[in-house]
Amino acid sequence: MASITLGGNPVHTSGELPAVGSQLADFKLVKNDLSVASLSTFAGKKLVLNIFPSVDTGTCATSVRTFNASASGLENTTVLCISRDLPFAQKRFCGAEGLENVVNLSDFQTGAFGKANGLEIVDGPLAGLHSRAIIVVDANGKIVHTEQVAEIANEPNYEAALAAL
Repeated sequence: MASITLGGNPVHTSGELPAVGSQLADFKLVKNDLSVASLSTFAGKKLVLNIFPSVDTGTCATSVRTFNASASGLENTTVLCISRDLPFAQKRFCGAEGLENVVNLSDFQTGAFGKANGLEIVDGPLAGLHSRAIIVVDANGKIVHTEQVAEIANEPNYEAALAAL
């Protein structure tokens, strides 16, 4: 269980992020068109998983915008923006912002992705949502970088995530 904060107040997650060097577990997440994506959907690609509580908060929105700006220049890399938001909210946000370089994925149905990767917030006002975290995966599905953001309101270290590619 990771101990993080929200506005300086302690909250906890369901576990720890997967270890660097391990394989990312397969997942089933819902795309904006309501189809299902899995790890095999992105086979052979390097992945940046930008995970956050909700696209309708300032820091989460900033992370999506920031990774969208970086993603267009990344070779053989896909940025996945993952939250428990409904796919309609994710699509609305990116459409309104003109963001086309990231792939939104929703864990709204079961939260299984968050639980499997130790990301589910288990107490406090955001219980049930995902913590803010980054997981970077190489083209073979091996995790090469992780960051569990200690204060949910803070942005992740974008430079460290991109340098891991």
